Amino acid sequence: MNGPAAIVSKSFVNVTDPRVDRGHNHDLLEMIFLALTATICGANTWADVERFANGKLKWFRRYIKLEYGVPSHDTFGRVFSRLDTGEFLAAMHHWVDQFAGSLRGKGIAIDGKVLRGSFDRAAGQSPLHTITAFATETRLVIRQMSVDDKSNEIPAVPELLSLMDVEGAVITLDAMHCQKETATAIRDKKADYILTVKGNQQKLAEAIGQRFVDYGEQDNQVVGLRRHVTVENTHGRPERREYFCSAIDDDPVFSDWDGAQTIGMIYRHREGNVAEHDETMFFISSLPPKVKRLSGYIREHWKIENCEHYVLDVTFAEDASRIRRGTSPEISAAIRRMALNILQQDTTVKDNIRGKRMRAGWDDGVLDGIYAGFSRT
Repeated sequence: MNGPAAIVSKSFVNVTDPRVDRGHNHDLLEMIFLALTATICGANTWADVERFANGKLKWFRRYIKLEYGVPSHDTFGRVFSRLDTGEFLAAMHHWVDQFAGSLRGKGIAIDGKVLRGSFDRAAGQSPLHTITAFATETRLVIRQMSVDDKSNEIPAVPELLSLMDVEGAVITLDAMHCQKETATAIRDKKADYILTVKGNQQKLAEAIGQRFVDYGEQDNQVVGLRRHVTVENTHGRPERREYFCSAIDDDPVFSDWDGAQTIGMIYRHREGNVAEHDETMFFISSLPPKVKRLSGYIREHWKIENCEHYVLDVTFAEDASRIRRGTSPEISAAIRRMALNILQQDTTVKDNIRGKRMRAGWDDGVLDGIYAGFSRT
């Protein structure tokens, strides 16, 4: 394997082939490369992968042998449904670490996602829940793991953190993960956190809310209170955000949170065609009360929704995927995230992700350029 195929072979060589040594014609590493490339170019099912590979046979044989031709979609489905998820994800993580760079000072958004199409009532199979770590600056999915259901996302965060070096990074999480144990796990990894605070931490939310009500009654003219305002257009509508933060005091409701230094409030005002919308949210952080820096990490957190979850569902049709057998939902989810990483890093094609997928599928030169640019990252 050479050229872009070498990207796969170096990281996935230790993934165990579930087939016996005798009786199989198709090399596992070649199959992974076929699936990854086809997914980059618009394939969303195993049948799509087979069709694409047959249509691009000449291109593929520049990099891999394909001694027995292209595997059938049934072969893809059967083999990938029996792969060891732990081995495959470890290989994926090794692969992404080669170009992710240091995470020190970078924002890492962690959030869960449900693959609704993986639900199989007849087989008694629940939909797959994944939790991912997303480097917001580089737009890279750097870690992925599966959980049994949404409630198990909370204990999964420390496990996910154990899989990566996050020293010096800033971990951002939504209100579900506003847990003292999660804060401690992040600090144990020598990282910082910004946690959204809502009703699941009622005492904390009420204490922060009351603190900012008191500040408001003083027209926010309070020593140590920092404020930062941004105005931008969201879907063609102006949105104003006011960020406030202050250092915590020795009140146990704040100081019981490992390493906490700052509490904050965000007020959002968005104008609409019919009505206006206002929203207030709170946060607690181990970072010092530097409001502009905090606001940047908070704003960047939503890239995991806009640049990962949304793109996977709308462009890669992940939510509609009917890949269900065995471990294949997790394997195909990992391949999609690898493809997304490659496309997110590409600077050779000036287009959105959907456009890049289409053009890579149509034009061998575009596909070569995307892979070549990625290998230099």
